[in-house]
Amino acid sequence: MFFHNFKYGLITLLKDKMLVFWTLAFPLLLGTFFNMAFSDIENSEKANIIPIAVVEKTENDSLIKAIQTMSEEGSELQLFRCEFTDEAKAQALLAEDNIVGYLRIDETPKVIVKKSGISETILQYVTDQMLQTNHMVQEVVDLKTADAVASSGGNPINQEALMQQIYGEVQEMLNTDEQWLADVSSEHMSYTMIEYYSLIAMACMYGGILGMAAVNRILANMSNNGKRIAVSPCSRSKLVISSACAAYLIQLVGCVLLFLYTIYALHVDYGVHFLQVALLTLVGCLAGLSLGIVCATVVKKDENTKTGILVALIMLGSFLSGMMGITMKYVIDKNIPLINQLNPVNMITDALYSLYYYGTFDRYYRNLISLGLFALLMLGISVYQLRRQKYDRL
Repeated sequence: MFFHNFKYGLITLLKDKMLVFWTLAFPLLLGTFFNMAFSDIENSEKANIIPIAVVEKTENDSLIKAIQTMSEEGSELQLFRCEFTDEAKAQALLAEDNIVGYLRIDETPKVIVKKSGISETILQYVTDQMLQTNHMVQEVVDLKTADAVASSGGNPINQEALMQQIYGEVQEMLNTDEQWLADVSSEHMSYTMIEYYSLIAMACMYGGILGMAAVNRILANMSNNGKRIAVSPCSRSKLVISSACAAYLIQLVGCVLLFLYTIYALHVDYGVHFLQVALLTLVGCLAGLSLGIVCATVVKKDENTKTGILVALIMLGSFLSGMMGITMKYVIDKNIPLINQLNPVNMITDALYSLYYYGTFDRYYRNLISLGLFALLMLGISVYQLRRQKYDRL
């Protein structure tokens, strides 16, 4: 029974030309438009050096060294033109638009900008990366220091020599001097990648339209076919699961086509962690499917109204995650971070972004787990709604 309904659910969904267009063809067309619109932006942006200022209120040698490396004239790693000054002058430079922002280095370093833009977004993310790397190095140093003190058995040790030795080991182990600085330099950063990431996220979420259509087909209040299913001896849980699996398969095929098209036709580089990208896509498609199913079961309206609500939710999530302008993601992350923390489209976008720019997987796995929890929550709500549905007459 499961495979019989799976087969005909697959056939029914593929026969719906509008569903096929919006879930399979539309992301490909949108990717083509992105490529046409952004093809010349990369080259022009890579040539720009971002003017910034640094206000140093506390000593932070590793952070200062990283900034100096990325500000070295003529270097392949140059991203900034940096001026070290006091805060009053930095504020004056920012007010006169002589710099895009300044970094205040104290116990909790902070980026201060006047407006939102590509350069401001780059400054913020590069600073986040520097702080993350610095924090990781300090944790390793503290751990090694504690181990060395414990192994000394209480005997006096040369703290200065020990610290120099540990920092040397950590520096060699993490290779922090050149590796990650090269990854965030103007030559390697791709500012428009966020657009393609949000496209992948939107494609995953658009699978919700398939999930909604699959569930609507078996609901008694949506079609004559649903009425016949409701009075049949078929297990409703098997029908829902098989229909959802059919929709999920089509959704995955659409994402595979989108990846192949963007990689080989549009030459989009998703980085070296493609297995993590594939895993994220699987979970992202499940999240999109679950959102469509919950809309189908919770919203007590006709199919067009349900579809309109679902598309509106997806497009709003895509907008907030940076699809219509990469600065929007930065604005939301900075001012109302809770919105993007609950936004499934941003979870996918942010996880892809962290894979591309960051050397660790902490942020990636945090988004992946959040996405999985979102999918489970939506499916749980759907199951609850389906179990309590009863009809006085059909």
